[in-house]
Amino acid sequence: MASGDPAMAPAVAPAVAPAVQAPAPTASPALATPTPATPAPAKAAVTSTKEIVLELGKRTISLRDNGKVLGSWPVAIGDAANPTPKGRFLVETKVVNPQYQSTASGKINPTKGPSGPLGDRWIGFKRSGLNQYGIHGTPSAWAWTVTSRSAVTNGCVRMLTPHVRALFDQVEIGTPVVVKP
Repeated sequence: MASGDPAMAPAVAPAVAPAVQAPAPTASPALATPTPATPAPAKAAVTSTKEIVLELGKRTISLRDNGKVLGSWPVAIGDAANPTPKGRFLVETKVVNPQYQSTASGKINPTKGPSGPLGDRWIGFKRSGLNQYGIHGTPSAWAWTVTSRSAVTNGCVRMLTPHVRALFDQVEIGTPVVVKP
């Protein structure tokens, strides 16, 4: 992700108080952790037939239910130095109005909500130490990174605000996340 959205953690309480570093349109920030406002919920067995499918080559993400596409949207993904991880994961955390905290410096970006570095929705799917990879919103200043399907993040997946809200509302903790090349 561009400066401010590396493998982040929302500044709430997922693995660490996730706060995610603010993304800069040109610089590539250190990884961060989104900090949720509330503790991460306990993991439960998934009973849903839904799955999130991210196709890195097409730079699209879709929500599927028993193979039927419920929605498909453009995304920005990790750059060559900080690629979005490939594989099968599960949604680990969901945070409304996440706050960005750099895991490199510990600095917390005070801006939350649609104008914050992570937008107003965070869907975390992989932890690596203090860092967390996730799918999140994008402030309007960086919307071009999504519409141009750029590879500019520190590993996270950026979506436009209305798109990430739609995805967020239709998935639950434990929903499979499949990241394909």
